[in-house]
Amino acid sequence: MRDEVIEGLAIRPGGHYVDGTVGLGGHALAIIEAAQPGGRVLGIDRDPHALAVAADRLAPYGDAVVLVRGNYEDVETICAEHGFDAVDGMLLDLGMSSLQIQQPGRGFSFQQNEPLDMRMDPDQQLTAADLVNDLEEGELADIIWRYGEERRSRHIARAIVARRPVRTTGELAGVIEQTVGRGRGRPNTIHPATLTFQALRIAVNQELKHLDAVLASAHGLLEATGGRLVVISFHSLEDRRVKEYIRDHSAARPRDRWSPDPGPPPSWRRVTRRVRKASDEEIARNPRSRSARLRVAEAIPLTEAA
Repeated sequence: MRDEVIEGLAIRPGGHYVDGTVGLGGHALAIIEAAQPGGRVLGIDRDPHALAVAADRLAPYGDAVVLVRGNYEDVETICAEHGFDAVDGMLLDLGMSSLQIQQPGRGFSFQQNEPLDMRMDPDQQLTAADLVNDLEEGELADIIWRYGEERRSRHIARAIVARRPVRTTGELAGVIEQTVGRGRGRPNTIHPATLTFQALRIAVNQELKHLDAVLASAHGLLEATGGRLVVISFHSLEDRRVKEYIRDHSAARPRDRWSPDPGPPPSWRRVTRRVRKASDEEIARNPRSRSARLRVAEAIPLTEAA
C-alpha cells in the first residue's frame, strides 16, 4: 500500500520520518524519495537479515537513511540516540516480510517442514518449540485462543500435549489437521493450522505487548510537528488495538454523559474515518495485501488540545 502510506504520512521535503518496521525497505524507499530534498528516514527492525537487504536497497541515499537493529517498542530511545527528537511521521507495517516467510529455517510457515522457531530476532532465546513442548495444556490452549481466536483451542492443545515432543512445523500442522480436519467451520482456503501458527508467532515475539508500547510512545515523538502515525495491520487483534487506541485518545472519542469529568484532552485527530484496504490492483500484484488494514492519525500538540 505504498501510495496510501505516502498520502497518509503527508510527506514533505526535508521531513524526518520513522519506519518502525523497515523490513526489506520498500516503504522506507518510497518515503525517502518523497521527502527529498533534505529528508531523512530512521528505519528500525529486529531482523538482521531484513536489515541487510534494506541497507543495500537504501544505500544510494547515504546518511539520509539510518538503519537500526532494535525493537519499535524502544522507539523513543532509538530516536533520541540518532537525532530524531521531533518526527514528522511514523509508519508501522505490522505484517511479516516475504523474506521471513520464505527463508529456510525460520519456522514461520507450515508450507515447509522445518524446526519450530518463529523468532523475528534470531538472538532471542524463546522459540515456538519451547511453548509447544513446555507449557501446561491449559496455558497452551489460552495462547491459541487469545492470540489466534481459535475456537478449537482446547482440543488442539490437548492433541499437541499428547503428541509431544513436537519439533517441526510439519509435525505441528499435521497434529492440528488430524484433530480438527479440513474445511469444517472455516473456508477451505484456510489451513486448519493457520490460527494456531499465528497465535504462537505472536506469543513468541510478544507482538501485541510491543504494539501497545509503541502506540503509547508515538505521540511524544510526533507532538511537536503535528506529525502523522500510519499503521498497517493484518489481523483483527492488531487492528482492534490500533482502532481503539486512536478512538480513545482522539477528539472524536465517545464521552460518558453521566460523568462530570471531561477526561484528559485529546492527543490524536483521526485522519481516516474508516479503515482503508488495499485496492484490487494492489491485491493482484501482492495477494498478501488482501488482509491489510490501514489507519492514520495526526498528533495534536498538548498545548493546542488544552
